[in-house]
Amino acid sequence: YHAQPSQGTEQEKMDYALNNKRRVIRLVLQWAALYGDLLQEDEAAMAFLEEFYVSVSDDTRMIAALKDQLPELEKIVKQVSEEPKAPQKKHKVLLQLFNTSDDRAQKRQPIRGSDEVLFKVYCIDQTYTTIRVPVSSSVKEVISAVADKLGSGEGLIIVKMSSGG
Repeated sequence: YHAQPSQGTEQEKMDYALNNKRRVIRLVLQWAALYGDLLQEDEAAMAFLEEFYVSVSDDTRMIAALKDQLPELEKIVKQVSEEPKAPQKKHKVLLQLFNTSDDRAQKRQPIRGSDEVLFKVYCIDQTYTTIRVPVSSSVKEVISAVADKLGSGEGLIIVKMSSGG
């Protein structure tokens, strides 16, 4: 954000700095817009956004051309730093496919690593069982959860099936 060229006239250096600062501000705005909900949970990201906002605010005193981006940055920082008004609902990814309640009225939110997903585990004898694991679970953790549910981990394999066979 504070990169400065070592050569050129003062005007070229100022133009270079202004363009770099604008690009970084745009990048931070896009990042915060895309990941705002996740950033609320990350103290380091929140500290960065607040520090970045202060830095841009300070720079607008010297570089008036940055003032046009300051309100949007301020809005994003305030939006991300606000506490959620109500506890956020866990996302049950596959359960939502079968839920008949009015989910369309709910706000769509990104999936987090701590959210849980429901897996149907099919057995050779045409039966199945279900397990619920966090989205961020590794293959070993999924196999372990299936082994716990079935009471045996013997002969377990994971197979991905597609419509093409």
